[in-house]
Amino acid sequence: MQKLIEKFKTSIEEKLNKISSTLEKALKFGVAAILIAIPLYPKFPFINVPGTYVSIRIEDFLILIVAVIWFLITLRNPGSFLKSKINQGIFIFLIVSLVSLLSAVFLTKTVVFHIGILHWVRRLEYFTAFFIGVASVKTEKDLAFYLKCVLIVVIIAGIYGMGQKYLYWPIITTQNNEYSKGVALRYTPGSHIPSTFAGHYDLATYLVLVFPVLFSLFFTLKEKVKKVLILFVISSGFWLLINAISRISVVSYFIGVSIALFLIRKYKAIPIVIIVSIVIMLFSPDLVGRYSTVIQVTVKDFMKTNKIMYIKSVNIVQAADEASLPKRRESSKNKEEVSVAPVFEDRSTSIRLNVEWPRAIRAFSKNPLLGTGFSSITLATDSHYLRLLGELGILGFLSFFIVFLRIAKAFLKALPLSQNLDLGSVYLAGIIGAVPGIFLNAVFIDVFEASKFATSFWLLLGFAVAIVKIKYDEFF
Repeated sequence: MQKLIEKFKTSIEEKLNKISSTLEKALKFGVAAILIAIPLYPKFPFINVPGTYVSIRIEDFLILIVAVIWFLITLRNPGSFLKSKINQGIFIFLIVSLVSLLSAVFLTKTVVFHIGILHWVRRLEYFTAFFIGVASVKTEKDLAFYLKCVLIVVIIAGIYGMGQKYLYWPIITTQNNEYSKGVALRYTPGSHIPSTFAGHYDLATYLVLVFPVLFSLFFTLKEKVKKVLILFVISSGFWLLINAISRISVVSYFIGVSIALFLIRKYKAIPIVIIVSIVIMLFSPDLVGRYSTVIQVTVKDFMKTNKIMYIKSVNIVQAADEASLPKRRESSKNKEEVSVAPVFEDRSTSIRLNVEWPRAIRAFSKNPLLGTGFSSITLATDSHYLRLLGELGILGFLSFFIVFLRIAKAFLKALPLSQNLDLGSVYLAGIIGAVPGIFLNAVFIDVFEASKFATSFWLLLGFAVAIVKIKYDEFF
């Protein structure tokens, strides 16, 4: 009888191991599908949500399927998942944001419930990508496999971007209500290239994320064939960055790549990359023109503020008398038309300063503790920090950055990187370098709201945390 019980247990264990192995393989290829499909599949609407132009899309179902696979794997050892400090930080943010949403629905009445809850679920979806990323990297071979997927994305995005500019391939964007319906646009000279992304800012921020990893690989790989391949990918991505014409992303690119190269001790490569990049960018009249506009507006504003007034010497009594006497109004018909000088301004900056940022500040002032809820300040604030404060208040802002503080604590375990740089160390250097660049972008762009970028970001960040766990046998 005892032997029969043991045989039964053994057979059950074998079946469970087979199921587990199948789930692990499914997770691996599911993650690869997310890495490729999310950036490359255009944002066609699948199910429209009443009251907003945000739609449920086919890729959301892909993430859901992979999330179910991850959940089944996690059920084997849920304790370790729940004990993770990073995961606890994410749960705190989700709880705070849910309380903020309920406050907005029932107290301040600034949010429609079904729209607000969909925004909250979208954040849960982004963080689920992080959980999946941590669980899917067991060895550096897994990381190598996923990096190949990233290389494919950059190459295809580059090809499609060139097709948009030179062959007038369709542009699918979600920058306003009408475009979000899946309307196919065409490139016009001087405009931004979004490639397969929903907007040029999403594309540029994605490149800020992957460039430090690519440059770190290029300067550490030994095989010439692989170096040439990486250089080709970098060239494809760099063309996209220039034609996306995102000024802040260019600055973030320099910051991210410089930090990554510093961490892998490629000090001489930093000025070379910066100089070569600047020289190439000077051949882009659109990008140079965008920076020129900023400089001209800044100088003009400075001159207005510090304008020197030249006062002619006048008879004070006469001037006072003249000022006190009423004057007859002359008909404008007897006067020559006065031409009004056109207002010279930077449109992006003007919208932020005069419309979007004040709107977020007003929302914050209504409820400084919990904000006015998801979706309460429309879909664009062009500053993720002000958006956090406006929608979620101080509690939401702090809880969001607790997550990053705990991830930073994990990364500090890996620093300084060892002299013998393996793929995991090189990847860590790239991601650690990319994060400050992305934080800079977040000053002017809602980077963590853009689904294509946010999903990829949290997934790649999860890979980095997994590498630290593997290399240092630490639990975070």
